[in-house]
Amino acid sequence: MRTYQPDILASGLDVVFCGINPALTAAADGYNFSSPTNRFWPVIHLAGFTDRQLAPAEERRLLQYGCGITAVVTRPTSQAREVSALEMRQALPSFETKIRAVSPRVLAFLGKPAISVVLGTGVVNWGLQPVSVAGAAAWVLPNPSGRNRRFTTEALVGAYAELHEYLPRARR
Repeated sequence: MRTYQPDILASGLDVVFCGINPALTAAADGYNFSSPTNRFWPVIHLAGFTDRQLAPAEERRLLQYGCGITAVVTRPTSQAREVSALEMRQALPSFETKIRAVSPRVLAFLGKPAISVVLGTGVVNWGLQPVSVAGAAAWVLPNPSGRNRRFTTEALVGAYAELHEYLPRARR
């Protein structure tokens, strides 16, 4: 088993997908979004970010597509709701330092809870936000977790495709 490194980051990426924290399954398997019920890998492929569906073990190949992965909190849990708003607020300084160091064009939050804490507001809309976070444009996407059944795979693909279509404009 490889040592789990939750961050897949490099300087100048087009987009960094940002969760609240890693899942226990990811920490155990050694790869992000490794649960068979998580729809991240098929969704980013179908939305146009990759030319084929990557397996979790190929996660470092995301860098070749200008994409990365991170989380606000580094502590793995079985469910994101186990991370309190206080824990997220405490993690913000190191999180923002990390994001500024790699300077992505877009920071795409997977779900509303983390960005709500980052922005200090409970009112967050889907899509491009009116403010930046750590120097990156902020975007909010539905969480691809298998537990998030409010969004079908098709709805996820549509939301992620909007971000993919926005990225060329973000490069200007």
